[in-house]
Amino acid sequence: MPDTVLPLLLQSYLDELVPDRPPELRAMEAVAVAEGFPIIGPACGHFCYVVARMIGARRVFELGSGFGYSTAWFARAVQETHGAAGEVHHTVWEAELSARAERHLRALGLASQVRFHVGEAVAALADETGGFDLIFSDIDKEGYPDSLPVIERQLLSGGVLIVDNMLWGNRVLDPRIDDPATAAIRCFTRLVTESPHWAGSILPLRDGLLLALKA
Repeated sequence: MPDTVLPLLLQSYLDELVPDRPPELRAMEAVAVAEGFPIIGPACGHFCYVVARMIGARRVFELGSGFGYSTAWFARAVQETHGAAGEVHHTVWEAELSARAERHLRALGLASQVRFHVGEAVAALADETGGFDLIFSDIDKEGYPDSLPVIERQLLSGGVLIVDNMLWGNRVLDPRIDDPATAAIRCFTRLVTESPHWAGSILPLRDGLLLALKA
């Protein structure tokens, strides 16, 4: 998948508007470029931070967290709003990736805000109690539709859902493309936008972010 559906000049402009960030976060961005590791990038990261601050999120759950880049933005938001009481749940399949994320977050002074899970992300969310103010999803796209009932159960009323890759390199725009991942994203989009339980829109940042409010 292309890293962005936006023209590169526009993406660069939006990234440049993001306030200066810690050297460790910039280092993570450089590593992602060098390794070809998909991260949400500065503009989307800052957007997630702003949303979390706007709603006063105290508990955030990430379905698919990579090496902790998006986690860092959410952790900073809950730390600034709630101090030690704020928490972000980081979930990945690989123990090595989880350890790598913990190293980055520790260097940023944010590890104490984070609960680390190694395993299947939706199952990890299903096992939690207490509800969440914000859920972020970036799992395998084929899993998007089946994840929605668990998300609906665990997200508090008035909570916010953010989902990445909703434009999928513009593949969702081409009716001739109907591979499992693209079909799943289209299905998930309809499930949310046609449901009376959600109010949401897709923002064309990078590869498309769904922002939805649980009614």
